[in-house]
Amino acid sequence: MNTIDSIPTGKINRAAKLVQTGVKIGGNYLKYFGEKFVNPELDKEKLNEANATDIYDGLKSLKGSALKAAQMLSMEKNILPAAYVEKFSLSQFSVPPLSAPLVDKTFKAYFGKSPREIFDKFDSNAINAASIGQVHSAYKNGKRLAVKIQYPGVADSISSDLAIVKPIAIRMFNLKGADSEKYFKEVENKLKEETNYLLELEQSTEISEECKHIPNLLFPKYYAEYSSDRILTMDWMEGVHLNEFSRQNNDLKKANKIGQTLWNFYMFQIHELRKVHADPHPGNFLVNKAGNLIAIDFGCMKEVPEDFYRPYFELVVSDQANDQLFFESKLEELEILKPEDTKTEKVFFTNLFHEMLELFTLPLRSESFDFSDKKFFTRIAELGESFAKNPELRKLNGNRGSKHFLYINRTFFGLFNLLHELEANIEINNYKYLLDAAPAF
Repeated sequence: MNTIDSIPTGKINRAAKLVQTGVKIGGNYLKYFGEKFVNPELDKEKLNEANATDIYDGLKSLKGSALKAAQMLSMEKNILPAAYVEKFSLSQFSVPPLSAPLVDKTFKAYFGKSPREIFDKFDSNAINAASIGQVHSAYKNGKRLAVKIQYPGVADSISSDLAIVKPIAIRMFNLKGADSEKYFKEVENKLKEETNYLLELEQSTEISEECKHIPNLLFPKYYAEYSSDRILTMDWMEGVHLNEFSRQNNDLKKANKIGQTLWNFYMFQIHELRKVHADPHPGNFLVNKAGNLIAIDFGCMKEVPEDFYRPYFELVVSDQANDQLFFESKLEELEILKPEDTKTEKVFFTNLFHEMLELFTLPLRSESFDFSDKKFFTRIAELGESFAKNPELRKLNGNRGSKHFLYINRTFFGLFNLLHELEANIEINNYKYLLDAAPAF
């Protein structure tokens, strides 16, 4: 794989790179409309492929929050055209790494010493490169370690990167009104947390301890003495990424075992710990030869406050969910219905969210659920498409819901997609026995 020797870190340089990408996209559209004039039956497949390639090529050189946005979008398989999902998914664990000289320079800047002054052996060629950092193999006292090094300038460019993409997001997601800023601030705060490797060290250690009793689930050990705010060192864990396991596996029993472990892990976090690993993409999980699931990244953790948790899950499990007054009261608590809503808005959004919740929470309301069921995911895609084409929704204020929906919904969509790739059949309430077996702290 090609390496890069520098990353644009200044606001002007990063903005210029995005402008260059925009010019390429404009050229793609001109070519598309020219070809469509000759051939009116031409679809947008080639246009989507060209745009996805140019956007990804632009973002991968910037890395950081810009590339992280592509990674997040790659998980939304029911929102983006397939060409974008395929290309953006590369940002999960397949982007050009820093060159060896830049790695050594960056490590010394972060740690005050070169990697070879710290470790007995250190491979300057990255094993894995993603949006915020890249991973290297190292040895200390005969033990193999994984050393994650953050890209230079990433933490300092978050606010400016988001300022550049903010107008696009407002248009895409129909965000109107003065309080739309709360969503951008939530994303900004989470991205800043993800660039704080000392916080990740703390979160990783806590989750490893709190979830160590979950069967078939493993965690690496973390090493504070070899870590800093931009470097994180942990045990090297042998295994294949979850998506690779899904592609190779033909054993339904193994798929169900891994899927159940993944489900139990997430449900235990949400219902017992009131916090959750909010970045469920396949690059954050490995499967070893013994068929155990390994969780290796806890940079993005989301607290689930009680005033969100309670009404959210009351809508899911309560027998009163079909009671109109009860349903509306919960929507008000979740900030979906607002005091200033007109009667038209209240009726429209009540019906819309009732339809959404009926579908999206179907697995949570079942005793068991077969995530290989393509009909379920097709219905989600069709519902999303119908909302996108709904002229009434475009007219109304789409800025709806608590800021906590952003990462909670991302968590469930990501989890559902991972289970779909595994084609796992899950016992939904199996996690409950873990609540009684949880260690006391």
